[in-house]
Amino acid sequence: MMQPVFRFAPSPNGLLHLGHAYSALLNEQEARRHGGRLLLRIEDIDRLRSRSEHVQAIFEDLDWLGLAFDGPVRFQSAHMDDYSKAADSLRQRGLLFACDCTRQRVAQEAKTRALLLSDQVSTDPDGAPLYAGHCLRTQPQPDQPVAWRLRMQAALQAVAVGDLSYQAFAGHTESGGSDWLTRPVAPHRWGDAVLLRKDIATSYHLSVVVDDALQGVTHVVRGRDLEAATDLHRLLQALLGLPSPHYCHHDLITDADGAKLAKSRMSKPLRLWREEGATPRMIRSMLGF
Repeated sequence: MMQPVFRFAPSPNGLLHLGHAYSALLNEQEARRHGGRLLLRIEDIDRLRSRSEHVQAIFEDLDWLGLAFDGPVRFQSAHMDDYSKAADSLRQRGLLFACDCTRQRVAQEAKTRALLLSDQVSTDPDGAPLYAGHCLRTQPQPDQPVAWRLRMQAALQAVAVGDLSYQAFAGHTESGGSDWLTRPVAPHRWGDAVLLRKDIATSYHLSVVVDDALQGVTHVVRGRDLEAATDLHRLLQALLGLPSPHYCHHDLITDADGAKLAKSRMSKPLRLWREEGATPRMIRSMLGF
């Protein structure tokens, strides 16, 4: 049997908090349980928000927690050609189209469409207004930067129905193994999703799918907030002829108000816990490890 491969893939746009620690430790636990390898990937495609000091802080925090990773660290920013090749293969099949719409236009068209249909504004799983197809009807201006969107309906017609599912974690067995169930996906919920951003020649969705395949990742353990994204990722894997890992979407660590920890909410970083006297054993125990 192929040795299982897990990965922890933080973005260096802020400091790690307890939620990141939980995900990293869970990946470590499951890699050991399955006799697998654990990789570290730095998802730094957003060069405006990524900071070298945050990369160094990630290394320091993970080392402090006692986490050890196998193989070299993969930096996404060093592999843009891999994402371009994947995008080109989709573009050549007519599955991508150029779009110069601003967020304001997308939101306004979604609102207008809702008014015409006497309905609520349709949103994707992240809560953003669904794209109403402006650039499918009108060519983008030649002097404007463009994003590249997936032609969702064409993409769904290009894959087999059997490809629209994945193996999802269903719990541990009494013998210490894992049970898996086949979960269907509904990528149409994302509409004509952006796969290449205007400011970056890729997107989270495209790069993570390509990375997982190139790194031989067999098990993706990540937060429940990314569960819906797996629907789109499974579709991209089918379109690109890439293997589909097993997926486990774990519960999120929340604050006293029940909101998930997030860098954008200035959740207490690991290094502050450390400065206040916490030890790695205390953090592990607090998180159930």
